[in-house]
Amino acid sequence: MEYKPVLEEIRQKLLELVQQHGLSDQKILVRIGTLTPEEAIGNPARNDYPILEGKEVMIEADFLESYGQAFTDRPQNFSGTISDLLNLNMDTSGNRAIFIASVNAITSYLGIAKGMRHCRNDEPERCAVLIAEQLHKDFGKKKIALIGLQPAILDHLSSTFGPKNIKCSDLNPKNIGTVKSGVIILDGKKDNIDMVKWADIVFITSSAIVNGSIDEIRKEALELNKLFIIFGVSGADAAALLGIDRLCFFGH
Repeated sequence: MEYKPVLEEIRQKLLELVQQHGLSDQKILVRIGTLTPEEAIGNPARNDYPILEGKEVMIEADFLESYGQAFTDRPQNFSGTISDLLNLNMDTSGNRAIFIASVNAITSYLGIAKGMRHCRNDEPERCAVLIAEQLHKDFGKKKIALIGLQPAILDHLSSTFGPKNIKCSDLNPKNIGTVKSGVIILDGKKDNIDMVKWADIVFITSSAIVNGSIDEIRKEALELNKLFIIFGVSGADAAALLGIDRLCFFGH
């Protein structure tokens, strides 16, 4: 079967929903600047989350008082109809973030998806504990490629599966080459495919949908019959509309 990019699949599913519910002319608003890191994630015990370091910004879409979020390093405002949204050019990460946050809001409004707003305070740490426990319970002691550094998740995966069974990549040059929780952080621009080939489970941040890296990784994982699971609020719509496995225990 020919591989179809995630955003194309989501756009097609959205078009079907819009036609089904007569939503083409409904307005949607995407805003930035009002969600400070503290508003987005609260006050977690750790201070090394990307949003707290200013590497990413949370944008939030509002559709008839239902909300959807997405992380991006290229935040933009947007106001228009859903028809305008469907015609967005997906060549920029800013537009991809607008699209994903908006589809999250729309699917929330329709009752299709849940967990659209980021967990807060101690919830990211608690979520990381549950993720490690769930993966171990479901699959046993496997080799895991964590694509997109999330410090709490890496910490608990490393302690549960052992650092030799974890590889982690990131796009932030500050992290690449450092050792965190006993694991060397690899280069997310160069090393992801080798990680997929090595791993039994590909566990990837759903922000990869926004930054445009998900398709190369997912296609490789599917071809090699590797388990492919996303985490984070950006992927709520992809999980609901496309059936992609997602772990996100405390999304609101």
